[in-house]
Amino acid sequence: MKRFFDFIVSLLAGIFCLPIFSLLIISIRLKLGSPVFFKQARAGRFGKPFVIYKFRSMNNKTGPDGLLLPDHERLTPFGQWLRKTSLDELPQLWNVLKGDLSLVGPRPLLMEYNSLYNEEQALRLTVKPGITGWAQVNGRNAISWEEKFELDVWYVRNRSFWLDLKILWLTVKKVFQASDINQTGHVTMPKFEGTSVEGTSK
Repeated sequence: MKRFFDFIVSLLAGIFCLPIFSLLIISIRLKLGSPVFFKQARAGRFGKPFVIYKFRSMNNKTGPDGLLLPDHERLTPFGQWLRKTSLDELPQLWNVLKGDLSLVGPRPLLMEYNSLYNEEQALRLTVKPGITGWAQVNGRNAISWEEKFELDVWYVRNRSFWLDLKILWLTVKKVFQASDINQTGHVTMPKFEGTSVEGTSK
């Protein structure tokens, strides 16, 4: 039932958003250049890799050493707007149609994090990741990694169709409120480096 619901909703949403897709593709091409899409390997269910798609929100400026500049120097006002409105996430509807993602589930994270989870945190990998999730509607990027993972594990243990509907509704509200986009002092979420014995990131 969940897979059927995911497929139908993402298909209808994709069709409805086609004009928005077209406008964003043109705008990103003009403001940020090519490529329009950001692609990255992420961990799916059981930690298996898949390629996630997003609209690009940063430019490709490099320093004298030829390396990319820090995120805060490459994130333009237009890119900030894309993130604030969550429009950069729209291409993930394709991931849902392919079966890589569900509409609701723990957010898919970098492959390198798989070996950093403790036993409890690793439970988040036992379900298909999602475009949105319980952690996203309860703090999103404004909370710590440990708090996110606690919320993810709570979802894994309590998931249901009705909980998914509640999360989708709360996600819509969050998007319109544009809240909890970043942690204070950061334009992107700091990297997860593992949890110490005391329960905080190393």
